[in-house]
Amino acid sequence: MFDIKSHLQEITEAHAPSGHEGPVRELVRDTWADFVDEFEIDGLGSLIGIKRATRPVDPPRKIMLAAHMDEIGMMVRDVVDGFIFVHRVSGVDNRIMMAQPVIVHGKEPLRGIVATVPPHLLSADDRKKYPSFDQLVIDLGLPAEEVEQLVQIGDLITPDAPLLELNGNLVVGKAFDDRACIAIVSFALNELQNMQHTWDVYAAATVQEESGLYGATTAAYHIQPDIAIALDVGFAPQPGMPSDDASDIDGGPEIALGANIHPKLYDKIIEVADRHEIKYQPMPFVGATGTDAWAIQVAREGIPTALLSLPIRNMHSPIETCSLRDIERTGRLLAHFIASLDADFMQAIDWNELDDVS
Repeated sequence: MFDIKSHLQEITEAHAPSGHEGPVRELVRDTWADFVDEFEIDGLGSLIGIKRATRPVDPPRKIMLAAHMDEIGMMVRDVVDGFIFVHRVSGVDNRIMMAQPVIVHGKEPLRGIVATVPPHLLSADDRKKYPSFDQLVIDLGLPAEEVEQLVQIGDLITPDAPLLELNGNLVVGKAFDDRACIAIVSFALNELQNMQHTWDVYAAATVQEESGLYGATTAAYHIQPDIAIALDVGFAPQPGMPSDDASDIDGGPEIALGANIHPKLYDKIIEVADRHEIKYQPMPFVGATGTDAWAIQVAREGIPTALLSLPIRNMHSPIETCSLRDIERTGRLLAHFIASLDADFMQAIDWNELDDVS
């Protein structure tokens, strides 16, 4: 039986910020090797696992599954008297970095802690503000001379955050955005081992999503799929979160609808979820979803695209929180959707067959 928690722990505890995805790419390759027939890597570094159809059709049809494997992080911008000053890589939030343990990836991995000026030494006005990135420093606990030897400008920094179990089948850790969705794809590929399917499956672990959806753009051009499903995280309810933009943890995946989503793909996913009694939560988007789906949809001459999102709390932090049951539900939905595709499905979603909005 596929151990989804162990797999999630392995890939989320790996350190691979946007543009430097090599370590997690190898872990994903090792896992997917049991599920796919072959691998490709595009020119930007996205890993593509190909599972050939068990009942192939002529011409072959391709479905692309896209989940990004990069994470947010930081970079050394200066070393002064043994203390490290940082730049952010993508969407790191300075408000939550204080007192966080980190790994500085110098000539060897170095454990450190994020610190700033003690409150006793701040003005009354400064005590009311969050420290900016310019005010944060990393303390490695080493003499200045040793830090100068081991660390240089441009070295990467990532949170040192192990996966932890909470109550209610929830887990917490770093890089769930979006490696929890890599785990969803892994679960789906495992489920497909016991299913028949007429479409080739191209599972893409994309790079540099946090930097601008770049990996999805190049992977879509490389694969040239007939249809695609992107997988990313969505917002779950927590204090300060508008209820209209949130979906319940342990309530199943969000299924997006709106301008970024092909309406017939949305209908088909809903049909499959209802048939197999898989919980889900519709989520409307007026325009951009901010996910790989946004890039894939407009690749080449246009690709019919859908989006499934995993509800999480504390997005873009070292304590992202999600439900293992939601990961399994979403993976099961993906597998059943793929198994439901027949040779004529592209005709069913032809734009010429869609009704006009009245």
